[in-house]
Amino acid sequence: MGNPLTFHLDILGSALTSTLTAWRGCMVVRQAEQPALPLVLYDMEGCPFCRRVREALSALQLDVDIRPCPKGGRRFRPEAEQVGGRQLFPLLVDDNTGTVMYESADIVAYLFQTYGGRPVPAYYRSRPYQPALGSLASAVRGLRGIRVKASRRPEKALSLWSFEGSPYSRPVRERLCELEIPYRLHNLAKEHWTEIGPAVQRIKPGPYTPLPGGKREVFFSHHRRVQVPYLEDPNTGEGLFESADILRYLDRHYAAKAS
Repeated sequence: MGNPLTFHLDILGSALTSTLTAWRGCMVVRQAEQPALPLVLYDMEGCPFCRRVREALSALQLDVDIRPCPKGGRRFRPEAEQVGGRQLFPLLVDDNTGTVMYESADIVAYLFQTYGGRPVPAYYRSRPYQPALGSLASAVRGLRGIRVKASRRPEKALSLWSFEGSPYSRPVRERLCELEIPYRLHNLAKEHWTEIGPAVQRIKPGPYTPLPGGKREVFFSHHRRVQVPYLEDPNTGEGLFESADILRYLDRHYAAKAS
């Protein structure tokens, strides 16, 4: 990501992926209360079926512990098989209810019913054409976030503030998956139409003020802005905005050096 032109083209490709998936996972449908025990998702970032689950998590503002399971990965795939019996993804584990669940449509329905208190909204229901569009959206990304890259495992899981439809967050999640780095995904979707647009140029002019009582207000109170992605690494004490900076950081600290 050293070339600015390459990076900007990558973000354009990520925006196309969001377009092909109808920009689901950008707006909050219902602000869910965070469960007492964290949800765990065994996930492959570039998988279109995993994406559907992450879209629902964003729509509900639910945080989740991501266990990346790229193809060829050895860090969490055996663990997923031990938990669920198969290396099939997505796999959701909810210790609050004793639920271990495969199949994206079932997981989406479970999340909206259990934590949203409602059926799946029409916008998030499965349609016959969606698998094809989802596969095309992954192909646009050059199948990033699918295959493992050699890496060093951090002692402590990282934290990423993101939302599924964010074109700037997607490359970071792809790299975290490829490097098999576990992380707490803090979903920070847009809570009102006035928040539509990039952090520096929202639809509503004037100073940005988040809605009271939401997760964005909490984030704003700490950072005086709401911008994703934002990565925190408890292993080094680093906190980083900006996709390009985060990608360089992850490669420098966790990608295995070629011998």
